[in-house]
Amino acid sequence: MNNKNKHNKTHSIRFEISMAFMLTMIGTFGLCLILNLLFMESFYVQNKREAIIEAYKSIDRAISSGDITSSEFDAEILHICERYDIEMIVLDGDSKTVKSSTSDAELLAKILWENMINPSNGDYEIRNRTILDVGENYTLQRDSDKLGRQYLEMWGIVGNGNLVLVRSTMESIKDNVAISNTFMAYVGIVAIVAGSIVILYISKKVTDPIKKLYFISDDMKMLNFEAKYESDGYYHSEIDALGENMNDLSKTLESTIKELKNANIVLKRDIARKEEIDEMRKEFLSNVSHELKTPIALIQGYAEGLKEGINDDEESRNFYCEVIMDEASKMNIMVKKLLTLNQLEFGNDNANMERFDIVELISNYIKSAELLAKQKDVTIKFDHYEPIFVWGDEFKIEEVLQNYYSNALNHIDGDKIIEIKLVRNNNKVRVSVFNTGNPIPSDSIGHIWEKFYKVDKARTREYGGSGVGLSIVKAIMEGMHQDYGVLNYDNGVEFYFELETK
Repeated sequence: MNNKNKHNKTHSIRFEISMAFMLTMIGTFGLCLILNLLFMESFYVQNKREAIIEAYKSIDRAISSGDITSSEFDAEILHICERYDIEMIVLDGDSKTVKSSTSDAELLAKILWENMINPSNGDYEIRNRTILDVGENYTLQRDSDKLGRQYLEMWGIVGNGNLVLVRSTMESIKDNVAISNTFMAYVGIVAIVAGSIVILYISKKVTDPIKKLYFISDDMKMLNFEAKYESDGYYHSEIDALGENMNDLSKTLESTIKELKNANIVLKRDIARKEEIDEMRKEFLSNVSHELKTPIALIQGYAEGLKEGINDDEESRNFYCEVIMDEASKMNIMVKKLLTLNQLEFGNDNANMERFDIVELISNYIKSAELLAKQKDVTIKFDHYEPIFVWGDEFKIEEVLQNYYSNALNHIDGDKIIEIKLVRNNNKVRVSVFNTGNPIPSDSIGHIWEKFYKVDKARTREYGGSGVGLSIVKAIMEGMHQDYGVLNYDNGVEFYFELETK
């Protein structure tokens, strides 16, 4: 399952933020609409009551001060009546109209007298009257006429016996409340739509970086550290800081995992090396015990023969002693070679690379081994070469040459010729040691570099070979990372190794 599918199966933070804001807006608007429906009319009625009381008080003050006929009073009363949709009439003690804000003064006068004299009789029938407030000189009430229209009325006596009636229709209040609620509904719908668009845009701007971080963290969980957070904003926010921290964390994790992988590779290599060393140790002990078994048995047998005096003549005793000494010498040589090979294979004997003349090394060795060649009537061929300087461990290269040379002497036949050649090729020189004789059998040529492997066991036993020399050559050359090998010819065998000249 990819990241996108997993992300779609859960509510995104953008969806949750948008829904939270939109639900808050809808809830707030709904609450305001409910409050309007429940309390707007009461608020309007209360506001109208205050306006009627203010008009009543203004009339009372004007009559008391004798200014009821002044233009200032007319302007004040007109302003109050127009602002709050109020009707007003003032009568004197003889029921004559002193002031009126409406053309239907007779109706208002009749209503006033009906309220003052006999509220329950008359042409103006009160269908329903609710007393809202009663003062010292006034009464505030809610009335209905026979047509069902409701009014808010205030009547009483002011000044020197003047009668006052101030009233306002309730229909205007209901209409205002309805208009207000309708307008509020339209405004709320527009506000919700516009707010939703704005919220979706803002939430996208806020959540897109978070979504990036989500996908980056998902990639990090899968150990993929290629994805990096890049800020799209014009200012540095906390999300950008978090993204930079994620990038730093990604780099740190990638570096740490690389180190762990490298350490794991090294550990595996060390474990494999340890297992290889254990196997080599077991093989070494097995081979040593096998190779030493024969000479030890011979030494033990001839020593017991000497002790028991099987042959008392001096010649026989000397022969027994020579056999014991010869086998002990072979054992000594074998153990030295095995120790050398063991050091090479276990990596305890590092190559000491230096520059030396390979021509001089070969020439000196041929001179030192000249006696061995004469004893076997072998002809050594080595042409004259100019000095050739190579890189290598001079002591170990001499040991390689010695093993090739002694191997050639021990397997020489036919014309009894050993030829040592140097061939330069680019930045390398190949040293080869050829001896006449029988080629190496094809089924054995792949095993001659193995420890204790002997092509002709009887012949090897005859000249005291241990089967370790070529294994030492292999370990030395591989330790210096140089090529080596063997070539078969019809009349002999050629062993070679290569060294760098630069």
